[in-house]
Amino acid sequence: MPNARALPISPSPAPHPTLAMKNLSVVKISTKKKITLSPSPSPKWPPLGFKSNGEVYAKIPTPKELVGTASNSRLLTRQLAQIVDGVRICEKYSCGAVQLASLNGCTWWEVNAKLQGVTSATDKTLRVFGTLRTLARATSPRQITTVLLISKEDIALKHVIAGISANCYHDATNEKIPSSIYTPVEITD
Repeated sequence: MPNARALPISPSPAPHPTLAMKNLSVVKISTKKKITLSPSPSPKWPPLGFKSNGEVYAKIPTPKELVGTASNSRLLTRQLAQIVDGVRICEKYSCGAVQLASLNGCTWWEVNAKLQGVTSATDKTLRVFGTLRTLARATSPRQITTVLLISKEDIALKHVIAGISANCYHDATNEKIPSSIYTPVEITD
């Protein structure tokens, strides 16, 4: 059997610490995160709380919802800020509102409503004091619009807007849009 021989290892000189300064250059590394934007989710359809009749969807907003909607709509804000006899219009007259949307969009809207309340302080029978016809501008498919319904009856009478119905039209009209007509009901005794 052959013998294995190891080569003699000579000790290497021990390293000596040196204080040599080398020219160091500063390297700045910048990393930017790639931001990917995802598209906004489509609004839920049909809208939450809306009732439908065919392609038309409607909802009576709460006062809090109306204020929130007005904060995003210059038109609605202007309507609510109208001053009559030194006060805002809906602090002077009985008002209501309806939010509308259509699956296919509308060329114009017609909203009809009644102003009703008790006959007198002693007679609690409900009766109609007037009718309201409001025409509103066009909307795109699935666009929600808020229509303010303003009567010309003093709010102190505590009458309410009720019996609201809305029609979505797809043809042109020769009527003035937007517009609102309040017609008091003649009292016959």
